[in-house]
Amino acid sequence: MSEDYRTEEDSLGEMQVPAEAYWGAQTQRAVENFPISGIAFGRRFVRALGVVKKSAAQANRELGFLEDDTAEAIVAAADEVIAGELDDQFPVDVFQTGSGTSSNMNANEVIANRAAEIAGAGIGDRVVHPNDHVNYGQSSNDVIPTAMHVAALEAVEKDLLPALETLHAELEAKEAEFDGVVKTGRTHLQDATPVRLGQEFGGYRTQIGKGIERVGASRDQLRELALGGTAVGTGLNTHPDFPALAAEYISEETGTTFREADNHFEAQAAHDAMGDAHGALRTVAGSLNKIANDLRLLASGPRNGLGEIEQPENQPGSSIMPGKINPVVAEAVNQVHTQVVGNDAAVSNGAARGELDLNLYKPVIAHNFLQSAALLTNAASTFGERFVAKLEANEEHCTEQVEQSMALATALNPAIGYDKASKVAKQALAEGKTVRQVAVEEGYLTEAEADEVLDPEAMTHRVILGDD
Repeated sequence: MSEDYRTEEDSLGEMQVPAEAYWGAQTQRAVENFPISGIAFGRRFVRALGVVKKSAAQANRELGFLEDDTAEAIVAAADEVIAGELDDQFPVDVFQTGSGTSSNMNANEVIANRAAEIAGAGIGDRVVHPNDHVNYGQSSNDVIPTAMHVAALEAVEKDLLPALETLHAELEAKEAEFDGVVKTGRTHLQDATPVRLGQEFGGYRTQIGKGIERVGASRDQLRELALGGTAVGTGLNTHPDFPALAAEYISEETGTTFREADNHFEAQAAHDAMGDAHGALRTVAGSLNKIANDLRLLASGPRNGLGEIEQPENQPGSSIMPGKINPVVAEAVNQVHTQVVGNDAAVSNGAARGELDLNLYKPVIAHNFLQSAALLTNAASTFGERFVAKLEANEEHCTEQVEQSMALATALNPAIGYDKASKVAKQALAEGKTVRQVAVEEGYLTEAEADEVLDPEAMTHRVILGDD
């Protein structure tokens, strides 16, 4: 054996493990067994594993199953995992055993070896045992779904919701800034009655606000933790008080509320909570996509498009066309939507699978959920700060477009009737005139009446017919 390796042993025999690695034989087997994607779990999930192992050790010490010095060493090592100091010690591919056993054992071995080192022993000495101490009263089948919920809820509460609040605030600011800008409304991509640009942004602001509510509502089911169900949900080899006590420690560590699962069999055999919560993420992605597309259209041009808003000049848009500026941030948001929709297919399909007492799609569900949360977090904050906040209204152009719109004829209905209003609109279009011009020229309205009836700003408010 090379001096760059050490020998570790598990139930299948000896394995050569990199000498400086904190992981052991089972992790090394997983590294060799799953050269699938080259994608390992990221920060949120590794942190969650550390939180679960730390909290389990604290609960087991309180229940008398771990000696103080052993528990303290495990807690210290788990703290390093939580802080991200040992992220390079989690090399196992996401595409692994469906229970996530390899990642659970990865955490057990890393924490055990680091804890042994903290206690003054050597790596591999098993002074702190990965199974007997770090994994005491646990199973991969309850640890991994617990880590899934901890990671998902932290990603939602600490990352995604604040990012959505940032975007919401930027849209709200533009709603106020653009409130006096009257523009042509559009339905079916055709001219419709006037609307204020601020009203459109108010719609976007409300979309994100409702998205925040939807994501927020999904949190409660993520608060349920499978920990304590062990292998199949019966809780074999676990003290009755362990699940609730560990959940209290997890809540204390994360600063958010977790609780024991209502039913441990459901918590391990199904992942409907993850599927439902990701559905809220998918809906938010759709909202971002719709808003990004609308703003791309409104900023199209600058001379041969709608050109109602001016987009920020974030970067040159073409390698061949000088001066071209593209809505690059909005396009990135569009692509995030596409990825999240794909992730949703993976999460929902995985959540619907698994046989009998265990869902065997845990790693892929966790990975896709956390990727969606991270993508939406970054997309929402970037979209808000680097695109929405820098938008400007082309008020003069909006005014010109409104005056040319055939849809102004809608306001003629109460004054001259639908049939005459329709004739005015068709004649205006055919003769290249405005609705106002034709209505006056044909004697349907006087100049003063036209000013009152065809006031675009007044059309952006609800009017009670017959009200003086």
